[in-house]
Amino acid sequence: MIDTRNAPSTADLKPALDRFFELTKDKIANLDSEYDESKGSPVFTVEGKYTTRGWTEWTEGFRYGIAILHFDATGDEASLESGRSRTVGKMASHVSHIGVHDHGFNNLSTYGNLRRLMLEGRLPADEWQRHFYELAIKVSGAVQASRWTTHQQGGFIHSFNGPHSLFVDTIRSCRILMEAHRLGHVLMAEGDKPISLLERALRHIESTARYSVFYGEGRDRYDVRGRTAHECVFNTTDGAYRCPNSQQGYTGFTTWTRGQAWACLGFAEELELLEAMDEADFADFGGKAKWEAIMLRGATAVADNFIENTPTDGISYWDQGGPKLHLLGDYLDRPADPFNAHEPVDSSASAITAQGLLRLGRYLRAKGDSDAAQRYEKAGLVTARSIYSEPYLSTDPGHHGLILHSIYHQPNGWDHQPDPGKAAYGESSMWGDYHAMELAVYLQRLIEDKPYLTFWTDNSNSQ
Repeated sequence: MIDTRNAPSTADLKPALDRFFELTKDKIANLDSEYDESKGSPVFTVEGKYTTRGWTEWTEGFRYGIAILHFDATGDEASLESGRSRTVGKMASHVSHIGVHDHGFNNLSTYGNLRRLMLEGRLPADEWQRHFYELAIKVSGAVQASRWTTHQQGGFIHSFNGPHSLFVDTIRSCRILMEAHRLGHVLMAEGDKPISLLERALRHIESTARYSVFYGEGRDRYDVRGRTAHECVFNTTDGAYRCPNSQQGYTGFTTWTRGQAWACLGFAEELELLEAMDEADFADFGGKAKWEAIMLRGATAVADNFIENTPTDGISYWDQGGPKLHLLGDYLDRPADPFNAHEPVDSSASAITAQGLLRLGRYLRAKGDSDAAQRYEKAGLVTARSIYSEPYLSTDPGHHGLILHSIYHQPNGWDHQPDPGKAAYGESSMWGDYHAMELAVYLQRLIEDKPYLTFWTDNSNSQ
């Protein structure tokens, strides 16, 4: 269980964040100069060098988003040029990509961050450049919303596996639908029928909360509150829910921690957006209170489960049901060991979850629930302290990664294993690096009393 008794304050993390930003500058430049672009998007490192893995193109936006966020944190113009020029030159195919569920990852990390920085006054105001970013967000949101499956109690954005497949990951892609909706966009269907992007996002979130998250209510023999299933499978003929499954976790009846992380952060961010939207927006969908209850129930369940089933330092193992975890003994009563011989840790899951815990805590504090808020905030800060410290901080200038000991696909054996006698360790992933950077910017803004970092942007964000 995460030990929050000696949790740092937000301000305590400033030296570690400054060091992280300093290390990142050269790593961005090294990747730009050393990576072979002809191989496709960099996904994860092997012996410290980024390489690719053809499955889906879901990481390219993270690469450029890291550079854009580094500029956000430091004002480094070289990082801005790296991220912005590559966004303009290389990201168009992601805007119209009909084959993936990852639009919120790729396009908000790039076009979304650039638009936000312009509205905050960090980039020179340029109406046509802003319209370019907004058009990308609008089209991306509509394309993502078109990837739709109807089931007996609603619907969802289906994964790249096909129309039967609901991934827990995709809750964070709902952000692109929400932002496109706020920009006034809809999905136009046959017969010029407008389809609400807000409704599709809400229905997907509802499906995730209902099927991907467990609440300890006897759903099956493995129904533990806050556990998540990576994939949920539906019969596309009659729309019936069939079973939990997993692609990157151990089984459908264990909790793949990166999937749980996406749920923790996804619910928390959507709760924050809910607060910023008008009640009238939800008049046709049952009212704001309905959606707040759904999201808050899911968010607190997964956050509590993460805290209770993660080692004391906030670094999770790759799956809570990893088949060899029992060989580690009382592994929840001490810091995680990335160099153990049995099961790998996944620092990327912790980097994602830490932000979710902090956002959820802030949301609950504003609602007057200071006890719950403090619990989540402290757990998030403990986890962040570990992320930006060795052995997770990547200090080797020759290593492309920002944080170490990230896992991509343990069941497929894709992760580099430098020592055959130990679990995979020592490597980085593009999503882990991006979310470590996003978390660092989030924390820096709190420390320096800058505008609060959100995925949505309007003129109220301007300085």
